[in-house]
Formats: sequence, structure tokens, C-alpha cells
Amino acid sequence: MKIRNRALSALPLVLTLAAACGDGEGGDTTGAGGMGGEGAGGAAGGDAVTSFEVTLENVTPARAYRVAGVFNTAVGESMPGPLFPEKSFEFRVGALPGDRLSFTTMFGQSNDLFYAPDGAGIALYDASGKPVSGDVTDQVLLWDAGTEANEEPGAGPNQAPRQSAPNTGAPDPDNTVRLVQDDYTYPAVEEVIQVTVTPEPGNEFTIRITNMSEVGTLMPEGGEPAAVPLSPGLFVVHTMDDPLFTVGQAYPDNGLEAQAEDGNPMMLHEGATPRAGLTSPAAPGVAVVHGSGAPLFESGEADRGKGLEMLAEDGNPSALAEALEAEVGGESGISSVLVYNTPVGASMPGPLLPGATFSFTVTARPGERLSFASMLGQSNDLFFAPSEQGIALFDASGEPVSGDVSDQVTIWDAGTEANQWPGVGPDQAPRQAGPQMGADDPTDQVRPVDDGYLYPASNQMLKVTITPAR
Repeated sequence: MKIRNRALSALPLVLTLAAACGDGEGGDTTGAGGMGGEGAGGAAGGDAVTSFEVTLENVTPARAYRVAGVFNTAVGESMPGPLFPEKSFEFRVGALPGDRLSFTTMFGQSNDLFYAPDGAGIALYDASGKPVSGDVTDQVLLWDAGTEANEEPGAGPNQAPRQSAPNTGAPDPDNTVRLVQDDYTYPAVEEVIQVTVTPEPGNEFTIRITNMSEVGTLMPEGGEPAAVPLSPGLFVVHTMDDPLFTVGQAYPDNGLEAQAEDGNPMMLHEGATPRAGLTSPAAPGVAVVHGSGAPLFESGEADRGKGLEMLAEDGNPSALAEALEAEVGGESGISSVLVYNTPVGASMPGPLLPGATFSFTVTARPGERLSFASMLGQSNDLFFAPSEQGIALFDASGEPVSGDVSDQVTIWDAGTEANQWPGVGPDQAPRQAGPQMGADDPTDQVRPVDDGYLYPASNQMLKVTITPAR
């Protein structure tokens, strides 16, 4: 965040409603910056012009989980493996009020037992919206997956530490997921596992799972005193109930069996990953037809201070469009500029929600290219755009380009504001108190996003299609 113009900070967020961007079915295409071939912004020169319909569709699917991941390496260790006494797994999640945490980890000295919260999960905020902090072990329970018949804990020949191979035990006659209840004796939950939640800045939380067992926690009649190793596991942040299993129902075919019998969470993770991640609107944006230059930004260089910051941080393209319109017909090679701001079928400007489409028309001559930029709404200063050179509107033989060009679009970091966890950061447009609220980005460069957070591929969020008029 670099406030270059105090007047800009008073503008309303376009993600809420950008009245400043004008009205229209697909965008503002009038005036000197219009792309209809009229006025100073129309295509000029002797070559025949071609009209192109450009559509931007938000194809982000609904997500079951805000976050899904695996914990598998103890703090201080360099390789994945089981969690032994006095060791801890640790991971971080982003969450908003209403979000809950669920996880699974195998009770290592068993046939198919695992620790997890109940179907509601562990609330990460209290009823007043305050982040939860401290020991939440009392919300963790020992479950029987119902996939393999139980043997004495710490002594069974078909339990992970002693079995010759996976899946060697007899089937459980009761195939439902349930709290463990058999004729054997088990230690109290807190004698084996401790789970703590620590709030961090930016609506993030550090989760720590510690093995509290020791040799003698298990005293099997058919074996030696033993501790209880805990396995690597899966974690998810969710709002739904029963995100991984349903109590009293048959164990799901989602990888829970491999987790509970063999301590392997990877099948669970493979199933959870496509259902997890960021869902976001795209903001209204600006489109430019130009020659061989880079009208919006140059990768690896600082923002030019012409309005890209406002577009990328607050979803407002008006300042950038105004600056670009002033360059139409000049040395920059820009032939026309427009703002697109109203989803197809909508009557007012607004953000592009999942399933919705922006549509606009541009005109161009052979050799010209299309650039555009739209904020990724659930971010601090990220935006969708092609490379700095834009998308060629004609092929090498001068024929108009047609079809899906989504693979030419990237998620860019404007380099103007420090990034927070996508979709939960308090300084991101949907949650910030006003424009220009976040800390400055220490890397003051426009670049493809690479900040350690997980993002869907651009083409999994925004589908871009170009169709020449026939």
C-alpha cells in the first residue's frame, strides 16, 4: 500500500459497487476511450479492422473446505514420519469466524483407531467472533473406523508396528465409524495427544499436535509396556458438518481406511484437495488494445503509479483507465481503452461472482494485442492479466485469433501491499475498513504471485474467450 493520491482513498470499493465506473450491459465502451471504433479511442490506420467479443467467466467451483493439508514432519525433523513421545506436528491455517478445524491422526498401536474431533470440528472463533486460543484437547476423541477387527492395543499382530503388510487384519463385523468401544483398555485422550491453537496476525492460526505418551502408557497383557506413536494426518478448515466421516454410518471410501489402519493420510488428501481452496470474485477491470508495448506493467519493475495499485488493491479500474486514455494515439501504441464492470444479465456494475461473465467488444487491426487486468477479489493486491505484452489478436498470417486463451492469463502480484492468507486477510477488500489499509509489500515489483500461500491455477478461476465477428 503506497498512498500516492489522498483523494483516491475516499473512493468506494468496486467490489461492493463501483458507481464511478459507469453503467452498461458489459462495460463502459463510450467516450474517447471507447472501443467501438468511434472517437479518439477507436482503431486508426489503413488496415481493415476486426471486431472481437471478449468474455471473462468466473469458473471457480464451490469449495467444501477453505484449507486442506497434510501434517507429516515433526518440528525439528527433516523427513516425514510418525510422531513419537515429546515430539510435535505443527501447521498453520487461515480462517474466519464460523470456520472450524478437523483433523485425523492414527492411534499407532491399533488396528484402525484414530484421533479426530467430532463431526462439528473445533471452532476457531468463539461466539463473539474472538479467535480461540489455548488447549483444545478436550474436543478430541478416539474413534474406531470400522474397517478392521480390533486387537489388544500395543500387542495385536495385525497392528501397524507389527503387521507384515497393510490390510492383513480381519474385517470389522461393525463397519460403522464410532467412538471406540470394545473389551480392551485405552489411555485417556490427554495421555496420548495434546492439541493447541494459537492465533496469529492476519486471521491465521498455528495448530500444534504433541505426543504426550510415554513407555508404559500402554500396558498390554500380551506385550511389553509401550508408548503410542501418532501418524501423519490430514487437516481441513470447514463450515460444514461431518467433513471427513459421519458417526454411525459405514466408513466412507475416501481414504479414511488407509489413515486409520496404516497411518497414511495421502488418499484422504487426494480426495480433499480438489474440494479445497480459494473461491473469489473477480473485480471490474480495464481492457486495452495496443501494439507491441507493455501498457499496464512490466514484470520485475515497480508499479508505475498510474492506477494499477487501486485496481489491484481495491478493485477500482477508473484511475488506470483514465491514465491510459490519455495515452491513446501516442508513443505507447495504445489504440483504445475501456472499462468492463457489469456482469452479463446484471443491471448495475459489480464484481464477477462464480458462474457470472463479463463480456465486451474490442476492435483491432493485424499486429495489435489485447491486455486487461481485473483484481482477484479475495486478495491484498493480486490481479488477473496476460503477460505484459498482452494476447495476440491475430496469428502470424494475420488471421484473427479465436477460442479459449485462458492459458495466457496469470495471477499477478502488484507489489504494492503485503499479502495475507487469501480469502481471510483482514486488509483484503471484502474485509478492510477502507481502501489502502494494508502494509507495504517489501518486494516493490509486479510479478507472478509466489508468496508461499496456495492459489488455484488462473484458468481454474477465470476462463477467457476471444471470438472474432464473422
